[in-house]
Amino acid sequence: MPRIGLTGDVMLGRLVDERYSEPGTAATDVWGNLLDRLGDLDGLLINLECAISTRGRRWKRTRRPFHFRATPDWATDALAAAGVDFACLANNHLLDFEEPALLDTLDHLDAIDVAHAGAGETVADAREPAEFTVDGLDIAVIAATDNTPEYAAGPDSPGVCHLDFDPGDEVTQAAIEGMVDDARALKPDLLVASVHGGPNMETEPADTLREFHRWLAGRVDLVHGHSAHVFQGVEVVDGTPVLHDCGDFVDDYRVDGELRNDRSFLFVADANESGVDSLRLEPTEISDRAVHAAEGSVAAWSRERMRERSERYGTRFERDGEALVLDVA
Repeated sequence: MPRIGLTGDVMLGRLVDERYSEPGTAATDVWGNLLDRLGDLDGLLINLECAISTRGRRWKRTRRPFHFRATPDWATDALAAAGVDFACLANNHLLDFEEPALLDTLDHLDAIDVAHAGAGETVADAREPAEFTVDGLDIAVIAATDNTPEYAAGPDSPGVCHLDFDPGDEVTQAAIEGMVDDARALKPDLLVASVHGGPNMETEPADTLREFHRWLAGRVDLVHGHSAHVFQGVEVVDGTPVLHDCGDFVDDYRVDGELRNDRSFLFVADANESGVDSLRLEPTEISDRAVHAAEGSVAAWSRERMRERSERYGTRFERDGEALVLDVA
């Protein structure tokens, strides 16, 4: 059965970019001691929380405190080495260096055969599903964000797929239903919704966002949430796993000593034509601008927090070594 890895934010800009763009530095070091594990997966889906480009200028049309951009040479090498199959581009950083950097990102991902969704030259492009195949399993992904409305694609302008994540919003309903229909027309074995929603540093989704995720779960086979920079609980809705937020996987951010935004999981889904059978959550930790497998007290902290944050949904995990395991079927 194919094993599909999913991560939260992969931010390769700023200090991460400074380190790995230096001559003589191995791009693969950004994956720490996880490179072989990532390579063992049959598929890997991430949220790419930056542009990949050397072009463009910092976005100044509205106030933006942070601007993330990675140098193409090392960033594309790193993504290819990890075996990334899909990158969500619907987020609040893809236009940090304006339209030229967004367009470059599309080209650089295409050049290394990384499928992507959630951004494009027009809003129609940004709403198109991605499609790819891993180990004989055909996967389609739709992507959207409720962050940074000024980054929204227009009828004739590049940007991201921006929607209000409210299941009662008629515009959102119509847009998502259309995206799902387009994805289903590809006849995938597995349909994933990759959604970048909600504010930062929240350990559980707001009620409206949770209901939106649950509404999505009735239309797709797996909900892949990210945005909060800290992981949130896992919920199963009528057999569909909802990863409310996968937290951060790689970045250079200041660490909150209580919320520990440097700790999360590599989420591994065993999937087939019937959906997701099980989930395995393997603890990770960001250190020295790279991601590493977490062990000991760090892994124990993450397991305990994940159990606490999932308890409200009735989710119960088993332990397997340092990992948590959930039987979905």
